Amino acid sequence: MSKFDATVIGSGPGGYVAAIRCAQLGMKTAIIERYPTLGGTCLNVGCIPSKALLDSSEHYHNALKHFGKHGIETDGLSLNWPSMLARKDEVVSQTCT
Repeated sequence: MSKFDATVIGSGPGGYVAAIRCAQLGMKTAIIERYPTLGGTCLNVGCIPSKALLDSSEHYHNALKHFGKHGIETDGLSLNWPSMLARKDEVVSQTCT
């Protein structure tokens, strides 16, 4: 079993900063994170994914309510939930690389 000087639980806004500082001070540091990527709840399942879905929803709303005023016909407009979720996942993955 490995031994560490410091163990940080979570890699959200506070966790990753704490881990970096511990490492800068020469400590052997471990991060315990429940998600497969660093970033905590906000990045993986909270703020970022929610904002990605809200952005897609806003585009749909604008197409439905406002595009006609600009002469853009949107007959047959539909929402593709699996595509919205795929875009959300792509946005999240871009923030992890």
